[in-house]
Amino acid sequence: MEKIKKVIYICMGVVAFSLGAIGAFLPILPTTPFLLLALFCFSKGSKRCNDWFVKTKLYKKYLEEFVNNRAMTLRQKVYILLFADTMIAIPLIVINNLYVRLFLIVLVLFKYYYFIYRIKTIKAEADSGEGGPLQVDFYEQQNR
Repeated sequence: MEKIKKVIYICMGVVAFSLGAIGAFLPILPTTPFLLLALFCFSKGSKRCNDWFVKTKLYKKYLEEFVNNRAMTLRQKVYILLFADTMIAIPLIVINNLYVRLFLIVLVLFKYYYFIYRIKTIKAEADSGEGGPLQVDFYEQQNR
């Protein structure tokens, strides 16, 4: 049974990594959440897959700073939050159960609290194209 779980984790990691890699080129698909999922899956599935993943350029560019310092750029945060909001909005609209809707609203509020107050916002590197005046202003306001 343990071997089957590891194979499932590795397969999920490959799918998440693939979606993250596609998201690196398509602005509509967020990269960071899929790469975080891949990191989780590979770490549960196989040491060899995990070691390979942490050596990739995608990991170094999008996750290394978060894993080491619990910090993200504003752009990464916004993409993750918008993607998650979109995924949460679907059941919020479709499901007609008051308790489920309240749970989803509390989940969204917690998610925003966590991203705003628990994960540091860092400046994007100049060569990555992730910067912008909004990010600099927000970063400076947070660190005053």
